[in-house]
Amino acid sequence: MEATDPAATELLTRGTLDVEGRLVDASNLTLFCAVTLDGVTANAVYKPVSGERPLWDFPDGTLAGREVATYLISAACGLGDVPPTVLRDGPFGEGMVQLWIETADTDLVDVCPADEVPDDWRVVLHAHDADGRPAVLAHADHPGVRELAALDVVVNNTDRKGGHVLHGADGRVYGIDHGICLHTDPKLRTVLWGWIGQPLPDDVIGKLDKLRFDLDHDLGSTLAEHLTTDEIRALRDRCDALLADGTFPAPGEDWRALPWPLF
Repeated sequence: MEATDPAATELLTRGTLDVEGRLVDASNLTLFCAVTLDGVTANAVYKPVSGERPLWDFPDGTLAGREVATYLISAACGLGDVPPTVLRDGPFGEGMVQLWIETADTDLVDVCPADEVPDDWRVVLHAHDADGRPAVLAHADHPGVRELAALDVVVNNTDRKGGHVLHGADGRVYGIDHGICLHTDPKLRTVLWGWIGQPLPDDVIGKLDKLRFDLDHDLGSTLAEHLTTDEIRALRDRCDALLADGTFPAPGEDWRALPWPLF
């Protein structure tokens, strides 16, 4: 099933979940599942709340709820592509269920030798590899990646690793793993810093305007199921600040700007 299929959310919400394996690289319990409804089957990721490790700086709500909230924000205004994501009961209790994305063989974020950066990529960081050779962290100059960079600013993504940017087999760019987003304090850590100081594209501004309107209406009420009042207020403030400035921001000076590990 395609992520753009209107039936995807219904499948994830009402379908029968069958756990087929565990993604062992994830820091919290993350299960690979098949989900079936009315003869239609798709793959999905299931992250039960019972498998979450407590985080001292995210004491409110759940990581699963923050994943759902980020999807709702993206879906409401069309900013970035987050796979359909719901909160529901499963074999290990309530958790986040997200449609599995089949990916293409091309990367959108990479660490490569300094003289091998593709011409159409944006450099984020110059460094050295384990052998002391010059290396570069860079990402594709792609509209889908750029929209994810803007979404990360809005949701205050604390952990946008390179592996969380997927080049879908359908040609779209998807962002995943949004469990530690939407804090009230500035915590933006991302590998997508390639547009610092660049003007926001008109289409991104239009989507941010829609988001800001929606936050004062139905979306704000829906997010209250997953976020605190202060977190929703901070979300509005970040949206206002980004619209007022009109450019992609630079990293703050009070926190580490890159996630670790990078992938």
